Amino acid sequence: MSGTLGSMGRRRRTVRSAASRVFAVLIGVVLLAGVLTAVLLALDAQRSAQAEAERETRSVSETLAATPGVRSALQSSAREATAALQPFSLQVTRNTGVDFITIMTASGIRVTHPDPAQIGKHYIGSIPAVPVTVTEQYTGTLGPSIRTIAPVTADGRVVGWVATGVTVQSIGGALLPRLPLAIGIALAVIGVGVTGALVVRWVTRRVTGDLPARDVRDAVSSYESVRTLGEALRAQNHEHDNRMHTAVSLIELGRTEEAVQILTETARQSQALVDQVTAARAGDPTVGALLLGKAAQAAERGVDWEADLDPRAPRTPLNPVDAVSLVGNLIDNALDAAAAGPEPRWVRLRLRPAADDGILLDVSDSGAGVPERLRERIYESGYSTKPTDTVGRGVGLTLVRAIVAAAGGSIELSSAPTTFRVHLPAREER
Repeated sequence: MSGTLGSMGRRRRTVRSAASRVFAVLIGVVLLAGVLTAVLLALDAQRSAQAEAERETRSVSETLAATPGVRSALQSSAREATAALQPFSLQVTRNTGVDFITIMTASGIRVTHPDPAQIGKHYIGSIPAVPVTVTEQYTGTLGPSIRTIAPVTADGRVVGWVATGVTVQSIGGALLPRLPLAIGIALAVIGVGVTGALVVRWVTRRVTGDLPARDVRDAVSSYESVRTLGEALRAQNHEHDNRMHTAVSLIELGRTEEAVQILTETARQSQALVDQVTAARAGDPTVGALLLGKAAQAAERGVDWEADLDPRAPRTPLNPVDAVSLVGNLIDNALDAAAAGPEPRWVRLRLRPAADDGILLDVSDSGAGVPERLRERIYESGYSTKPTDTVGRGVGLTLVRAIVAAAGGSIELSSAPTTFRVHLPAREER
């Protein structure tokens, strides 16, 4: 016995509060946002470094290709060109910060190269078939590099080529100084996010205390259950008061028969619904009371009401609070939709057994329906098609879906007419 109580206590302690769950989710989102920020900034820095390398190699190649000394040297012999251009190209390489400058003949034979042993060999890379400047990434004797090759022309003909390159390794080295900024921005994003998560947890804890998420949902369900049942009973009481006042007035006027007819019709209608609700002995009395009140609420709003309760329908697997909250919110939405639509205005409720011994609940209305694009949004917390000052705005269908999901059921929305169909599994016998 003590072992059982101990394990129950441990399980109870492992249940996390709603505030802690919200905090954990927000921290996860913040960390993911921080990592994505760092990655995106690093990729952007890499693209910027590569674009800068392309601009620099293009500028150097085109400048050297237009230099008269380079043009003149390439029109002499290869030995004379090397003697004149090798020291010059090495000096420009040091001054500009590029990794190599290769000057070659029109056929692609190198006359300059950072490695003198490569002079006289054929250039490794793409040589355009027409005299245009081309930038590419290519793997040559110095490894992968971003290089730009530009034509050297004289009297309208190509006399040589100038290739300038920056190795990928150098681009990576240029990227390193930019990484601390990217990491700093990512850490700032995480810091702001963590601060916001702490504030949200504090606010959530002020509202929910240390209650687990399920208890918070149960509290909301209890509130919605009391609200919808209260509205139904208020409408029922209001309708009875009106009929009683009318009957009393008729009696005072001596029109006793009409007063009796009004009272008899009131009793007949109420009894018909009571008989239908109580016909299924396994039914929920709380839901029955709710339906009696909703019938009066529908009459008050000028909406025709019909409830078809199959006496074979089993008892729902929901507790009375969740059952009232589920049915009440679906009916409230249907009444709102029907009341806002054109005549004839009506709401139909149908409760029957499902093929798997569960329950099927259909709530239909004559309203305008839900647009296809909003069929998922209507279940989002805080979203509502009702006016912004409506009490409980954006809670009802969110709570309905949560109750159905917790019970292992499903909810579907169809059109013509607008119908919410809820399937609940069979109640477990204990």
